[in-house]
Amino acid sequence: MSRQKKENTVGRIKSSIVLRLNSRLFLRLLGIYVFMDLLLSVLAFGGLMVWSENQCADIAALVEERGVPSAEATVWMAAGDYTVTALDRPTQGFYYPFFTPLEGLEEAKHTIDFGGGLTPDGLTVNRASYTVELSDSSGTPYAITLDINGPVRVMTAALQIMMVCQVISLICNLFKNAGTIRKTLRPIQELAAAASRLGHADQMSPEELRALAGKLDQINATHLDERISVKGTQKELQTLASAINAMLDRINEAYRSQMRFVSDASHELRTPIAVIQGYANLLDRWGKDDPETRQEAIDAIRQEAASMKELVEQLLFLARGDNDSMHIELELFDLTEVAGEVFRETEMIDKTHVFEGKWSLPVPVRADIGLTKQALRILVDNSVKYTPAGGKIILSAGIRDGAAILSVQDEGQGMRADDLPHIFDRFYRTDQSRTRQTGGTGLGLSIARWIVERHGGWLEVTSWEGVGTRMSMVLPLDSTVEETSPGQKSA
Repeated sequence: MSRQKKENTVGRIKSSIVLRLNSRLFLRLLGIYVFMDLLLSVLAFGGLMVWSENQCADIAALVEERGVPSAEATVWMAAGDYTVTALDRPTQGFYYPFFTPLEGLEEAKHTIDFGGGLTPDGLTVNRASYTVELSDSSGTPYAITLDINGPVRVMTAALQIMMVCQVISLICNLFKNAGTIRKTLRPIQELAAAASRLGHADQMSPEELRALAGKLDQINATHLDERISVKGTQKELQTLASAINAMLDRINEAYRSQMRFVSDASHELRTPIAVIQGYANLLDRWGKDDPETRQEAIDAIRQEAASMKELVEQLLFLARGDNDSMHIELELFDLTEVAGEVFRETEMIDKTHVFEGKWSLPVPVRADIGLTKQALRILVDNSVKYTPAGGKIILSAGIRDGAAILSVQDEGQGMRADDLPHIFDRFYRTDQSRTRQTGGTGLGLSIARWIVERHGGWLEVTSWEGVGTRMSMVLPLDSTVEETSPGQKSA
């Protein structure tokens, strides 16, 4: 294996979440076993001491009754599990702190030997013993040596067997936990792989995208309309799946909007291009020598070129808005001044409608004055296009509920209730049959909504079919201003 491969392997091991989780589980289980062994050892040792104390108390009572055995008797006792030996020295050993001694052992001193040694009379003891030294009622010191080798061997063997079982359990759990963790984390790994592929989706062919959809099918996400599901009680994975599903929703909506946008833009550009091509062919065949035909073709081409220019400019505006590359210069101004400018410009250009302006007090806002005027012009142009000749169009500005309101109300054809949720969709028109007549592209309201929303506001639409429509731009005020009175003067 090359050095690079070794480094990659080491890096994967260090960064492996399976290894990290498995190590933590192993250390946690090891700690539990160590604590359990210590606890059981302490309990076993305590139990052995309590048993030994009770045995020595019984023997001490017997000595108190019959006296200390002779040296010959002590030799015979060595064959049993305890000996009683007279001492020719003061008692030695330790007292148990914090414990009340048993009856008869009040002044006793204790010695514990787990490795063997010599008895007070010089006998060799090569096994564990528990010794109590005390004096009888006459003041003669003696020692009771209890053989605890049997219980100690049993407890040691039990502890060794338990430790062997624990080592086997640790090794088995080491492999079992690794498999369980991998199985639990498999959906995350598959999601990571799918996300990595999705990150390069713009470089993938349709065949590769279909192959990716097949891969996503393994985690219950065959395509963007499907969603990832994590069954059971894995709350963390369910949370992750919900986040991925929300991301897929946004990707799906953006993808559909993009495809619809491209399709609609292509359709909008197809008509003027076809018209230009038709008049170009007309000029090529008959317009060279016919002044009227030539002028008609020139006027038509100029008109269609202007329409295409307007459409391309609107597309570029929306593209810059989608890419957040649109520069917005905020400044403080009076919204009624912008309404007055648009009112005068429209009234001067359009002589077929009746215009009326209503505003009184200043309406201070902090926004981009050029974009605000563009949004208002879009609303006014829509009203002009769909209001019959002689109809009235009213521009009004004021303050309501602490917000600036700029409204355009017309007496046009109005809109159906089914159309209202879609009027801000790009290239959407409520009346397809009047497309060429009105000259609209279906992008105006999308641009107006983008402008208003980028200023922290929103658009309100109220429409009655056959009666008219009122569209209002709601923008935040620059400062707290008292609401305008109901009575307003006309411009």
